[in-house]
Amino acid sequence: MTRGTDRTVRSRLRGWGGVTGMAVACAVTASLTLLPLAHGDGSYGGRPSGQGAASAVPATATACEDPEASVPASAGGGPSIERIKARGKLIAGVDQNSFQWGYRNPESRTLEGFDIDLVRALAQDILGDPDAVIFRAIPTNQRISALENDKVDVVVRTMTINCERAGQVAFSTAYFQAGQQVLAPKDSAIDGYDESLKGKRVCTAEGSTAYDALRKQSFGAVFEDEHEGTDRDRDQLTVPNQLDCLVRLQLGEVDAVVTDNALAAGQAAQDPAVELKGDGPFTTEYYGVAAKLGADDLVARVNHVLDDYRRGGENSRWMKSYRTWLEAGLPGIEGPPAPKYRSN
Repeated sequence: MTRGTDRTVRSRLRGWGGVTGMAVACAVTASLTLLPLAHGDGSYGGRPSGQGAASAVPATATACEDPEASVPASAGGGPSIERIKARGKLIAGVDQNSFQWGYRNPESRTLEGFDIDLVRALAQDILGDPDAVIFRAIPTNQRISALENDKVDVVVRTMTINCERAGQVAFSTAYFQAGQQVLAPKDSAIDGYDESLKGKRVCTAEGSTAYDALRKQSFGAVFEDEHEGTDRDRDQLTVPNQLDCLVRLQLGEVDAVVTDNALAAGQAAQDPAVELKGDGPFTTEYYGVAAKLGADDLVARVNHVLDDYRRGGENSRWMKSYRTWLEAGLPGIEGPPAPKYRSN
């Protein structure tokens, strides 16, 4: 960030929690490319939470009928597991800017959050060491390509499981339930995902389920850049990284953001001038750990770790991580979503 740009941003962020906003703006600039991080860094709605037993769903070769159904859990090995063991490190694609999920603590300079806890649990199980991790910060729109190009072993980055993505990557069972919601200034006339968005500039991340939702029903909102998907795309309304939208909102360049309520709650905690709008999320979505398509041995091992992570009710590692990172912004969650497995 240049000195002149710094002065401009500071001026325009007045009244928006400027210190926080300035830190966010600089963090976004640093996160727009695939970035290796030091391996020593940092250590509701729909399906019943934490109480339902795992279910088996028959696999179908011709259609995606239930993308949340994953391969059965296994503590065994396979080619993907052996590569990780030979390397001695798990390479995980994460976020470093999503408060309480995956973010760099400005005081300790370490990565922390709910997703980071899960990555360390995977490393502990596969390699016997929770610190045997190479973290790579990846933008929202590079999550799938990072796996396809073998830049990472897994992506643990608030990634929603859906049929389109299930044809591109292999997902674990769901580890968190979320949904799309509108984030806007507290004094905005926008009151949710409805007609109040008409004519408003709405920001989403490229390749996100929020963008897909607006394409289906925009309520007259302006949500695509003039030269969307071309070299002339300004990345003003559709951005590479989800947190870029918060910066656009703080700068007054957009009127609202549509994103996962789980992420938006963290952003509202960062900036007291914004809030979640509406009565709650307007979709039901589930986060999963993603691996390269075909890496079923690794996905089975992840599911094994998740089974153990959920076990123990109120004393489970899942609940301990939830209470540490998410409960303040997303209160009332009683447990993780129950796993669903394919029967063959």
